[in-house]
This record gives sequence, C-alpha cells and structure tokens, in this order.
Amino acid sequence: MTVTMPPLTLGIEEEYQIIDPQSRNLHSYISEFLSQDETRKKGLDLKPEFMQSQVEVGSHVCRNIKELRQEVYRLRRAVCEMGQEHGLEIAAASTHPFARWDEQSITDGARYRELLDDMRGVARRLLIFGMHVHVGFGHKDVPELKDLMIEVMNQARYFVPHLLALSTSSPFWHGKNTGLKSYRSIIFEMMPRTGIPHSFHSWAEYQSYEKTLMKVGSFGKRDPVAKIWWDIRPHPVFDTLEFRIADICTRVEEAVCVAALFQAICAKLIKLRLNNLSWRNYRHMHATENKWRAVRYGVTGEMIDWGRQESVPFPVLMEELLEILDDVVDELDSREEVNYVRTILENGTSADRQVAVYEAHGGDDNREEALCAVVDSLIAETREGVFS
Repeated sequence: MTVTMPPLTLGIEEEYQIIDPQSRNLHSYISEFLSQDETRKKGLDLKPEFMQSQVEVGSHVCRNIKELRQEVYRLRRAVCEMGQEHGLEIAAASTHPFARWDEQSITDGARYRELLDDMRGVARRLLIFGMHVHVGFGHKDVPELKDLMIEVMNQARYFVPHLLALSTSSPFWHGKNTGLKSYRSIIFEMMPRTGIPHSFHSWAEYQSYEKTLMKVGSFGKRDPVAKIWWDIRPHPVFDTLEFRIADICTRVEEAVCVAALFQAICAKLIKLRLNNLSWRNYRHMHATENKWRAVRYGVTGEMIDWGRQESVPFPVLMEELLEILDDVVDELDSREEVNYVRTILENGTSADRQVAVYEAHGGDDNREEALCAVVDSLIAETREGVFS
C-alpha cells in the first residue's frame, strides 16, 4: 500500500477548575455536575477526573482548525453556564494559585481507587489540569499508517517542548510563585511512564513494549493501556497521535494556536516522509533538556538548537518553526491560527500574565489579595470571547 497524507482530523480535551467565587478556592462539585440533566441538554460529555474539583470536556472530531475553535468556544460556554447556574465559576489554568492537594476530595469509583492504591502519595498530589490535542491518522487496521504515526511521534518529540513553552499556565503552587512557568510538568512527572518518550523503530516494537507492561502487571486491572501517560503517545482507543505535554491554555485563541501548530508539525513531517525525506530524529536527552527550559522560562528564555549547538532566544526559534511550516499551513487552512504564535510571544503566556497580576496587587507583601486577583483574572480570561 502506498502511504498518502492521512486526514489529520483534530480533537481536544480540556480539564477545568471548579471555583467558588467567594473564596476563590477550588470547590468539589463534579459529582453534582454529572448528575444534572442539563449536561445532555447542553450537548456536553462531561468526564469525572481524579479530583472532585476538576471537570473534563472533550470535543467532537473536527475536520479542521476552524471547527476546533468553535468546539472549544461551545464547550467552555456550556461549562461556564452550568457553573453559574450552580453559583460557581470555571477557570482554565494548570495549577490553582493557592489550593492545596491535601484538602481535595477524591472522585469515587473503582478506577480512581485503583490509581490511589497503586500510586499512593504521588497520586494524591495530582492537583493539576491539562489539555490534550488529538490528530487523527485514520490508521485503524492500516499497518502502514500505524508505522507512519510512530515515525511522526519520534520526530515530533523535538518540537513538543516548544509547544509547552507557548501553553504555560502553572507558575503557582500552594500559594507561592514557584519561579517556574509550568509547575504542572514537575508534579506530573512524579508518575511513571510520563515525560517525553524514547523512540521506537516501528508500531510492532511499540506494541511489544505495551504488551509486555500489560503482561507483567504494570497497568493494573482497569484501563490498562491508558496508563502510558507520555507527553506524546499513540492513543490507546482513538486512531490518533495525542499531544499531552501542554498546560491548559487560559485563552481560547492560545489553545487553538497550540492545536494548529501540532497539526501543522504532523503535516510537515508526513510531507517530508512522502518525499523520501525526514526531520532528524533527535535523541531523548536533547528533547528533555529543552523541556526543562520550557518548564522554567516559558517563552521568555532560550532553547538549544541542537543542530547548531547553540542556545537561541525562544522567539527566534519560533520564527524558524513558522518558516518550516509555511508550506503546509495553507493546505490546512490554519495560517491565521499558527501565526497567533507572535501574539503569544508579544503578550506572554498565561503564566506570565498571572505573575504580572500577582505583582501588580502587591505580590508577597499582599499575598492573599494578590492570589485572589490572579484567580479573578483566570476566570475572566477563560471566558474571553466565549459569550460574544
């Protein structure tokens, strides 16, 4: 079979914070949301998460980035409306500015009991919120497309730290400015089978790894394959390559930009492959070094250009990436969304804005009021453009 460009459909999952507007703290309420008839009326497929103060939504399969934007607006609008009907607010950020993990209620159910029993204190600390982007390869029962997806995953590992930097939204933890732009990444990597994966020679090799872990009991009894939580992975159920490294973006347009970039990177790598070319398959240590820089500095620092063996300002690298993707973005009809990178670079990410709000309200000298101001800004930005 001759491999052709797969459909590269899009999907997105977002995990939101449920906020009490009086205290600005997290509020355990997902069970009540799930029991309401309005979830069906609003066309929502709400999913419980490990913590009761989290609510996860997932989009329909989208044919292009324009449809994805409308889906994110629809989902956020519906969840915000549901929250307000119950006197609550919704915020999109990967950590809450001051909530504590040891004060959270755990969602009931065998899946979560098993996770807690297996991971113990590590699982209890998972008071973090993510965003997952799916790119569909349409590879069901097509071995050549499964192998292609593994090739793309291997090469895309180089770029995923760049996308983390653009999405950073977790500078605070337990009421303190951590000095990092993505503290969520630090918390999540306490779990096994997380972080940037090593490369695989083929789909068969990946399957062999997966089956071995299942055989030796690494996955437990429920949802076994889903317990591979890498930053980029073949999804265990959908025919997608799933991008998981990102913090959840506070503004819709930031989320759309990151999704568009991931789709365009996949398209570019496939286009190279169809022309008997490929991006260099950088080693695991190269990608993880740049991931640390994304975690620490976000868009304000530098990353390493391993080809030139130089540390380069992040905006320079992003301009180079836009040039690399230039011949696929019009085919995907995503030039506007991809070019929104420049707006993020100019205005900073959610993490940058959160720290700026904190400092503007007195910072450490006025910590309680400043942290509440950060929560208010997150609520406002999450709703930005959603009801227009």
